[in-house]
Amino acid sequence: MSLAIPGRWMLRAVLLGLLAYAIFGPLGNLLLWSFAEAWFWPNKLPSQYGFRFWEYVFRPTGKAMEALSMSIFIAVLTVVLSLLVAIPAGYALARGRLPWRSLIMLAFLLPQAFPSLPVYINIARIFYEFGLNGTVLGVVLVHTSHGLVFAVWIATAAFASIDLELEQAARNIGASALRTFFTVTLPLAMPGLIASAIFVFLESLDEFTGSYFVGAPEVRTLPLEMFTASMGGNYQISSITALILLVPSIAFMLVVERFLKGDVLAKVGA
Repeated sequence: MSLAIPGRWMLRAVLLGLLAYAIFGPLGNLLLWSFAEAWFWPNKLPSQYGFRFWEYVFRPTGKAMEALSMSIFIAVLTVVLSLLVAIPAGYALARGRLPWRSLIMLAFLLPQAFPSLPVYINIARIFYEFGLNGTVLGVVLVHTSHGLVFAVWIATAAFASIDLELEQAARNIGASALRTFFTVTLPLAMPGLIASAIFVFLESLDEFTGSYFVGAPEVRTLPLEMFTASMGGNYQISSITALILLVPSIAFMLVVERFLKGDVLAKVGA
């Protein structure tokens, strides 16, 4: 039995080590490539390190910063458009007695139910007929089609988690339905809506396939620049752009963990 305990701890250590390698191994490789100025086979590590490629990415005339600005601009527009749809839709789905409510909720999942490549090819064909290909509006609409999945479902859960008696109390003391919504319901649902906005923002910021088929080459986002750099063998540039995209993802997910409580998540799909 005494031998079984060390063996069990050894197995756990090996499994944790493999898990850590699977998570942090790719990140470590990105860091190495981002600082590598010379790395040739069969060397296991770069033979020369430096900040030359970082300077290239962040220089004012570099395409990466322009692409990052475009990505943030598109992501913000996507969040605004998604919330304009998700807030009234989420409130109606949470409070209203809508027929076919489950089917309506399921409809917002349809963009995630099919492979993205054929979906975006057909969207690009339709957008071409309306002159939306190669435009910021076209890219925002494509991103919104995916962002609504997070926006509507989380908004519905946020509104459903609010005690209905609080709204009824406001109505009993003379507040109108509109005033009750803006002074009671909306502030209480705001943490969930903020989490929803963050999910949509990150989804838009990292979106590649839709941006490629609808926006390229006129609309250049940072994921497109990363793809172009990697296909051209510029692994340092692609690694740096990947790390830039990783920073807001980690920062915002920490915010989401704070705002999106368990009682809200319990209402998803309820």
